[in-house]
Amino acid sequence: MSTPTSASRGPARAAPGPRTHPRATIAVACVAVTMLMLDISVINTALSDIAAGLRTDLTGLQWVIDAYTLPLAATVLTAGALADRLGRRRVFLVGLVLFAVASAACATAGSIGALVAARAVQGLGAAILFATALALIAQAAPSAEQRAKALAVFGAAIGGAFAIGPFVGGGLTELLGWRAIFWINVPIGLVGLVVALRRVGESRDEHARAVDWPGQVALVGGLFLLVLGLLRGNEDGWTSGGILATMAGAVLLLVLFAAIQARSSRPMLPLGLFRDRAFVGAQVAVAGISCSFFALFLYLTLYLQSVLGLSPLQTGLVYLPGTLAMFVVSGLTANAGPRFPPARLATIGLALVAVGLAALLVADEDSSWTAVMPGVVLTCVGTGLFNPASGALALNALPEHQSGLASGANDLFRQAGIAIGIAALGTLVPAADALGGEPERYVDGFHDAVVVASALAALAAVATWALLRRRRSDSPEGAQSMRVTTTTAS
Repeated sequence: MSTPTSASRGPARAAPGPRTHPRATIAVACVAVTMLMLDISVINTALSDIAAGLRTDLTGLQWVIDAYTLPLAATVLTAGALADRLGRRRVFLVGLVLFAVASAACATAGSIGALVAARAVQGLGAAILFATALALIAQAAPSAEQRAKALAVFGAAIGGAFAIGPFVGGGLTELLGWRAIFWINVPIGLVGLVVALRRVGESRDEHARAVDWPGQVALVGGLFLLVLGLLRGNEDGWTSGGILATMAGAVLLLVLFAAIQARSSRPMLPLGLFRDRAFVGAQVAVAGISCSFFALFLYLTLYLQSVLGLSPLQTGLVYLPGTLAMFVVSGLTANAGPRFPPARLATIGLALVAVGLAALLVADEDSSWTAVMPGVVLTCVGTGLFNPASGALALNALPEHQSGLASGANDLFRQAGIAIGIAALGTLVPAADALGGEPERYVDGFHDAVVVASALAALAAVATWALLRRRRSDSPEGAQSMRVTTTTAS
């Protein structure tokens, strides 16, 4: 089996169709990712209303989120391979339609099972959109300066959508009911569809990877069993036969996935990439923030609503100062990016997230909502630094014609981090006290989850610094010009 460098392959080929309009392409990619991140965060402030309306418990609510993030994580690499092969614009359009239709199904769900199923389909559409968004930006902004500015906007869209989601969700839930948080995706998706049809050009990779179906099945099964075991462990008992079998099955399937990748001539995720520090550092960084701050968001919101008694709208207002801080910081990186390497910004961002999360330990059952404000703002500042930098790290880790693979791998680790983080941190929070029950017990479990989340963010900061600090990107010039040549299986 030969292993030529990716740089030896030809560049992505433009396909017939509309000419690429850079600003419109960047805008539609940002609108799509904003819609996707809103669906991760907007639902948090509506969870109590969903639980009451569909008569479910904490486990059901955890699945409402993980049913979305799991398919997204598990299929985003396959979506990237299909986008590189069939055309990024074409696949992007399919993702928009699928996401809008699934959103309508979520809005009309009559049971928790129907909502979870519709969220899973939504996750498939999101995987397609996530896999193509960064690739479209890379196509529209080929120079280092253009890309730095585009990634700052893209990062602001991700961070701002995640932060403003609770406020939007809270307002919609109080005014129109929780179903409105899904209906809003339909017109947004239609607008994105029209713009993409008219203003986004087509491109594809002449040497695109084939779809690795055995690897795809193994990855989906492994991640599903891992999250299922973590979510059911407290209730069924960690030493019960069912949980032990579930976790063993997860390990077996994930090991099988790695073995398939090692033996395949056209793997979904070439294992040779993990010999490159730039690639590994980018994935460690994005997984670190996902399994810490993004995963803890659910339990922080339940604390504000179930323990402090805030309404959905009041909960959204608590997050609003952090939202503004995130927008400002992400915007400033448009100017800071050319002067500071993305590895340094990502490391500082993760460190601030760790400190901000630790500051949440002051909150208890008798606190005011103001107790969490400093920690939330500091965490959002760190996220504002991190998001644009993480996009740059992902794209810089692979050559431009493999932008679909770069985007897919980055989103695999981002969304898997959220799904696994929610399930893992949930083992520390008493389910019986999450939607009522004893506030003291929930706060104790929440504090344990905060400690773990803060430690994970700190560990990710150290690992990101250690992996990326000696690379050429650590100089200002390298931050603008770095293009890594990576050895992959072909």
